[in-house]
Amino acid sequence: MGRRQRQRWIIALVALCLLATLAWFVQTRLRYDRRFTEFVLPSRAARPTFITAGPDGALWFTEMAAARIGRITAGGGISEFALPTANSAPYSIAAGPDGNLWFLEFDGGRVGRITPAGQISEFVIPVRGAQPVGIAAGRDGKMWFTEIRSNRVWRVDSAGAMLSYAIPTRAAMPRMIAAGPDGNMWFTEAAPHANAIGRITPQGVVTEFRVPTANASFGCIAAGHDGAMWFAEELGERAGRVTMAGVMTEYAVGAPGSLPTCIAAAPDGAMYMNEGYGNRILRIAADGTATAYRIPRPGHPYGIAAARDGTIWYTDQHRGVIGRFDPGVGRWTGAR
Repeated sequence: MGRRQRQRWIIALVALCLLATLAWFVQTRLRYDRRFTEFVLPSRAARPTFITAGPDGALWFTEMAAARIGRITAGGGISEFALPTANSAPYSIAAGPDGNLWFLEFDGGRVGRITPAGQISEFVIPVRGAQPVGIAAGRDGKMWFTEIRSNRVWRVDSAGAMLSYAIPTRAAMPRMIAAGPDGNMWFTEAAPHANAIGRITPQGVVTEFRVPTANASFGCIAAGHDGAMWFAEELGERAGRVTMAGVMTEYAVGAPGSLPTCIAAAPDGAMYMNEGYGNRILRIAADGTATAYRIPRPGHPYGIAAARDGTIWYTDQHRGVIGRFDPGVGRWTGAR
C-alpha cells in the first residue's frame, strides 16, 4: 500500500469515527422533556405576565407590553383581546365569582373585567396615579385587590363600586392577594421594613404577621390543600407557609439567585412554584420537600397556574411564550 493510499484510508477512518460520534450524540443528546410544551404568542414582545384558570376550561393571561388579555386552550389555541386603554400594562388576572375574568391595569389605574366571549369593561380606581398589583376573588362574592400608591386593600363589586381599607404599616407595598380557607383575604407586603403577610377580614380588619427572613420580597400567595397559605420569597429564595393563626414556616427550596416568583396549588395536593432566574418549576410537598423540573429553554418564567386536569401552566416574559408542564407523563421523547 502506497503512502497516498494510506493517507486516504486514514482520512476515511477519521471520517467514519466522526460520523459514529455524531450518530451517538444524536441518539443520546437530541432528546427533549415531553412534560413541557410551549406555545409562542403572535407577538414575542407581548411580555405575558400572570395566568389563571378560567371558568371556561381555558387559561387566561395578561400581556403587559401589548395591552392585551390572552386566552389559551388546553391544545394551545390562542386568542387575544386588545384593551380599550393603550399602554395600560395589564398585570394580574383572576377568575371572578360572576363567571368572568378580572384583571388590573398597573399603568392605567383601572380594574378590568372580560367575559369569556371577550367583552371588556374598565373601572377607574379613585386614586391619582393608582398602581394596582394583585387581584383575587373573595368568598363574599367580591373581587379584592392591592394598590401600592394608596397603601390599601380594595374591594370591587360586579358593578364596579369600590371600597378600600388602609394597611397599618406605612408604605408596606402590598403586592399579591388570595382568599384563605378562613373566609379572609391574605396578601403580601413586599417593602423591606414591612416584610409581612397581611390578613384582612370582609369587614376590613387588617392583621400583619412578620416573616422571619428579612427583606424576603414576596411574590405570589395562594391557599394550599393543607389549610394554610403559601407564598413565594423572591429574595429569600424560599417558599413560605403561614397558618390561619399566623404561625410561619419557611423552606429553603430555591437555588441561589433564582428569584422564586409565583406559587399555585395543584390538584395533586402539592404547591408549584417557578423560579424567574433559575428557569425551573418546583413541586413542593406539604412537608416542604421540593422536586425541581428544569424548563428546557432558558427564559424568565413569571406567572403560574394549575388547570383542572393537573397540568401546570406558566408565562415566560422574555421569550413571549405560554408553557405547559404535565407532571403525569413520561420524561423523555425523541431519540434515546
